[in-house]
Amino acid sequence: MDKRIFEQRRDNLKRKLAEKKLPALLVSHAANRFYLSGFELHDGQCNESSGWVVVTQDGPDYLFTDPRFDDAAKRLWNEENIVIYSDKKHRTVGEFLKGKGIKTLAFDPEVTSLFDHEGLKPYVDLTAQRGLVEELRIYKDEEEVRRMEASIGLNHKIMDEIQEFLVPGVTEKEVAWQIEKLFKNNGAEEMAFSSIVGVGPNAALPHAIPGETELREGDLVLIDTGCRLNDYNSDQTRTFWVGDKPSDRFQQVLEWVQGAQQAAIDTMRPGLSLYEPWKAAWDYFDKLGVAKYFTHGLGHGVGLETHEPPRMSRVAKGTLEPGVIITVEPGLYWPDWGGVRWEHEVLITEDGCRVL
Repeated sequence: MDKRIFEQRRDNLKRKLAEKKLPALLVSHAANRFYLSGFELHDGQCNESSGWVVVTQDGPDYLFTDPRFDDAAKRLWNEENIVIYSDKKHRTVGEFLKGKGIKTLAFDPEVTSLFDHEGLKPYVDLTAQRGLVEELRIYKDEEEVRRMEASIGLNHKIMDEIQEFLVPGVTEKEVAWQIEKLFKNNGAEEMAFSSIVGVGPNAALPHAIPGETELREGDLVLIDTGCRLNDYNSDQTRTFWVGDKPSDRFQQVLEWVQGAQQAAIDTMRPGLSLYEPWKAAWDYFDKLGVAKYFTHGLGHGVGLETHEPPRMSRVAKGTLEPGVIITVEPGLYWPDWGGVRWEHEVLITEDGCRVL
C-alpha cells in the first residue's frame, strides 16, 4: 500500500487530536498501528508487542520497536523518527517523549495494559481516550473496499467448493482442515479466525469448536469461516445439508433466516440507526413466533480485524454511514436440533447498500 495512504490516515488522526486538545496519542493495538503506519499487522502473542506508534497533534510521529524489527521499520518509516528499545522499553520510550517535550500522552484504556500504563506513568501524564483510531477505521476507502471485495470473493469460492467435502463419515475437524487448505491453496495469507464447524446439535453453538463429531446423512452442518487476503478479512456463515433431500424443517428454518436477513438488508442506508436492522430481523422472526431462538446481535464491522466497530444489535448506538462494511448474520438455534445462520457482508453506499 502506498506510504501516502498511511500519512493521510495520520493526518486525519491529527485533526481528531486537535479537536480534543490532545498533544499525542499512544497507538499500541496491532491493527491500529498497521492502519496508521503499515508496520506489523500482528503482535507475536497477547503479552508481546511488535512496537508502538506515537502520533502527535502538530509534529513528527514516532515508531518504537525492538531490534528484531529494525530493518522492517526502516523500510516504512523515516529513520530519524524510529526508536529502538531493548529490555528497558518504558524508560526508553518515556525519556524519548519527555525529551521531545511531550508531557501528556493519550492512550486507549481498552487495549493498553496496566503494566505499560504503570511503566510510562513516571515520564508522561497519561489520559484515557477510547476508540480514536477505530472511529477512522470504520469507514473504508476505495482501496480498502477493493481488498475487502477480493477477500469476500475468495470466501464465496471456498463456500462453493467445500460442499464436495460434506459427506457422511467426515469429522468437523476434517472439514475445518479442508477449508484451511482451500483458502491457502487459493492465495489467502492466513485464516481470519479459526473456522466454526458444527454438525447437528453442535450447530446450536454459535461459536462451535470443530471436534470429532462425524457428518451423517440427513445432518445439517453450520460453517462460519473467513480468510485474510491483502491484509483484509472476510467472514461468512452458511448452513448446509448433508445428503440430497433436506428435511422440511431445515428448509423452513433456512427460509426464515434468509427472510430475516433480507428484511434487515432492505432497511440499510446512510443515517439509519444501528438498532433498526436488528429490529427488522427480530420483528420478522417475532411474527413467525421464533424470535426467542435468535440469541445474538445481527452483525459487526469487518476489515483489518474480523470483529470491528460498528455493531448492529438491540443495544447498538450510532448510525450507518457510507463506507461501513458490516455483516448481516441472523440465526435461529435449538439445542436439541441444531442451528441455522446465514451471513452476508454489506457495504453502505451513498444512497443505500450493496451486498458484497
